[in-house]
Amino acid sequence: MSSTDYYIKSYCSIKNQHVSLNGSILFKDESKSYIDFIKATYKNQNVKYPKFFKMDNLSKLAFLAADVLLKNEDLNTESENNIAIVFSNSASSLDTDRKHQESIQNKESYYPSPAVFVYTLPNICIGEISIKYKLYSENSFFIFDNFNADHLFTYSNSLLSSNKADAVLCGWVEFDKEDNYEAFLYLVSDKGNIKHKKQNITTLYNT
Repeated sequence: MSSTDYYIKSYCSIKNQHVSLNGSILFKDESKSYIDFIKATYKNQNVKYPKFFKMDNLSKLAFLAADVLLKNEDLNTESENNIAIVFSNSASSLDTDRKHQESIQNKESYYPSPAVFVYTLPNICIGEISIKYKLYSENSFFIFDNFNADHLFTYSNSLLSSNKADAVLCGWVEFDKEDNYEAFLYLVSDKGNIKHKKQNITTLYNT
């Protein structure tokens, strides 16, 4: 099967206090704080997932973007879904790493928090999404200097063409500081209207 047989079925973006799905704005908020914005988004999208509030900032961002996208796919969350996940960013889990470092650098008040430490790997956010939607196919998290459409294209097509997944949830999920966050996720499969090619991935990311 050639790469032209795969399509971008849907895509979601969260950045600059805006949440959009397939190019249409679903929610926007004037909150200057990321924490306030992400909580407002959670409430607006009627997520109802209590564990969300225990997640780190990167996982909250990835989880909400995936939730906005996947809840419109009519998935059966009572059984396994053969959807792989391929995420990437440039900051890894740096935001949480800083918090963990702060908790251990002062020998006088040394108290590393297990709740913080568990999120010192960026792929933990994949686990949060997989648990809710029962996505038990392959998953990977890659670190690049910048958004890498070429890698997302090549890797996801490989998973599909080798029948390791029926669809792949791909994208870029970045959180470094309050004013440096963005999520761009898309679902690629053999169904859809937008051809899965590098130019289209880049265009949608920059939209």
